[in-house]
Amino acid sequence: MSSEVEQAGAAITAGLAAAELDRSALPAAGEPAGRCANCGTVLTGRFCHACGQSAHLHRSLLHLLEELGHNLLHFDAKGWRTLPLLILRPGVLTRRYIDGQRTRYVSPLALFLFMSFLMFFVVSLLFSHARVVTMTPGQQAAAHEDLAAEVESDKKQVAQGEAAVAAARGNGTDAAGAAERLASAQQEQRVAEAALRLVDAGAAAANASVSAGGTGWQGLSKALAARVDTGHPAIDAAIRRQLENPELFFYRLGNTAYKCLFMLIPISLPFLWLMFAGRRGVAVYDHAVFSLYSLSFMSMLIVVCALLGNAGQASLAALLMLAVPPLHMFLQLRGTYGLGTFSALWRTVVLLGVAGTAFTVFLGFIVIVSLR
Repeated sequence: MSSEVEQAGAAITAGLAAAELDRSALPAAGEPAGRCANCGTVLTGRFCHACGQSAHLHRSLLHLLEELGHNLLHFDAKGWRTLPLLILRPGVLTRRYIDGQRTRYVSPLALFLFMSFLMFFVVSLLFSHARVVTMTPGQQAAAHEDLAAEVESDKKQVAQGEAAVAAARGNGTDAAGAAERLASAQQEQRVAEAALRLVDAGAAAANASVSAGGTGWQGLSKALAARVDTGHPAIDAAIRRQLENPELFFYRLGNTAYKCLFMLIPISLPFLWLMFAGRRGVAVYDHAVFSLYSLSFMSMLIVVCALLGNAGQASLAALLMLAVPPLHMFLQLRGTYGLGTFSALWRTVVLLGVAGTAFTVFLGFIVIVSLR
């Protein structure tokens, strides 16, 4: 419960930060008089022309609560103009913001802050109630029997393949086809043997957990911690320490991830710059706006897919996660940089690789920090 409260607090903080960054002024309820309470400038209208603060200031607890609700929940005209474009025409939105049409839309930094905190809040809330699915002893025995039979069948296929390769070579005929079938059979055998070892290891760990008096996921994780052996004592010690309290590890992992999510921007910018090196009229600022709007959309997509998966639509969520990001990147690249179809297409392929590389570096960093 405490982690959920902290995540809710983070979401509220994100909303307030986004509102402050976007500088959306509240409507004044009275006429200006005197000087601005913030900077001392003589007022000439309902807002200070020097710092932008409203001339009319409320001093009531009710208005303080109203301001909190407004900043967190109010979705004004900027939002209604920004989100449809972000979803359907991301290149148009990015291009307009770069060209100076900024008061009409939510700024990319404010949108990124809010969407990233919303993503971590929703995902942590859903996964905190996720159930750990384990196999009963009967299911483990049945799985062991099925996989053992599959291993024996694969061994026979490998033996037949080896005989076919030897016969082809003895007859002086081309053995390429037989060798390819043999390699495929050997691969299937290795996969089946790995699955069998995994099931047996899980059963052994569960038995060790029960014999040690452990129950549920905590006992299983402690039993697995005793079996860790990577050959590096320091790494083994760190992994064992986290397995002994996996809930704390995943909490720290999520906490580190949302605090360091901004690192995806500097990781991605050099790759985007290289893709457009030598192209006139393209600045690093353009790539930063592109990245912020793109990451905002991906965060929103993860929220939608997490909700769909929690509602029992895991296949639809998986389909969206596979199909939507490439299409969105293509549309945003073409609209932002004025590219042709082929030019946007090959850059989309490269950008997918860049995104995978950036996410891998980011994931490795947060895991290392969380293991410390």
